[in-house]
Amino acid sequence: MEIDEPVRLTRFLESDSVEDLTRLLHRAYAAHAASGLRFFASYQSVEDTRHRLGEGECWVAWNKGGEMVGTITVAAPFSAPAGYPVHQSAGSFWQLAVDPSGRGRGLGRRMVELAESRVRARGLPRIVIDTSADAGELVSWYRRRGYVPVGTWRWSVTNYDSVVLGKALGTTPL
Repeated sequence: MEIDEPVRLTRFLESDSVEDLTRLLHRAYAAHAASGLRFFASYQSVEDTRHRLGEGECWVAWNKGGEMVGTITVAAPFSAPAGYPVHQSAGSFWQLAVDPSGRGRGLGRRMVELAESRVRARGLPRIVIDTSADAGELVSWYRRRGYVPVGTWRWSVTNYDSVVLGKALGTTPL
């Protein structure tokens, strides 16, 4: 699969393939799984993907050949589970994935910027996400984009502790 420019970002439609999206997630998270980190996206079923799509706005990146090469799901507002360290007026995103063949070309950054703009458009002043505390490269990647640690969390579907990272999207502090 090749990621060429320009990549087109669109909302996921009912006519789009949940199976293809699930395969993209599995490819994107395979290296983490191989290193022992059990990200939910590395093994979730098609039914799990469908459920997670229903919890937010899914966006898909398409290459010129019409293949899915990236995705992100945005929730604004974010309905956090009880005890999750987040301010109640925050949005979030999950299932951020870029096909491994296209990493390092700015597509992940572009999708995060899209998520931030969608949260901002809904009038929410902050965004919160989480990732494995053991995935140092991911934590550093988010920190370079202005995300700061605000707490920790443990999901029942993973085998690691997550670091929760937040970012103010305007003048409101975290």
